[in-house]
Amino acid sequence: QVQLVESGGGLVQPGGSLRLSCAASGFTASGYAMTWYRQAPGKERELVATIGSSTKYTDSVKGRFTISRDLAKNTVYLQMNSLKPEDTAVYYCYVRYFFVDYWGKGILVTVSS
Repeated sequence: QVQLVESGGGLVQPGGSLRLSCAASGFTASGYAMTWYRQAPGKERELVATIGSSTKYTDSVKGRFTISRDLAKNTVYLQMNSLKPEDTAVYYCYVRYFFVDYWGKGILVTVSS
């Protein structure tokens, strides 16, 4: 059974850093593109970063966020630096596995002083 479990969120001051983790089970994450999405209050869910044969980022996080994965731990990370209040959102891990979409439950990141 495919499962994605996010961790590492919380409250951070502007300019601070957080690292989100997405622990995958039920499949080998290295064989599939893994994506982080986020949804801010009152806004639509948006793609933040994806990792497959290459990495891609939405423009608003380029140079600040880094997506990576640990093959041994079957885990994908999102390192978030220079955080801004507009990065406040629930962050979701996503994978499309055998034509089925799987989402984690999401984790809240709040950037505030």
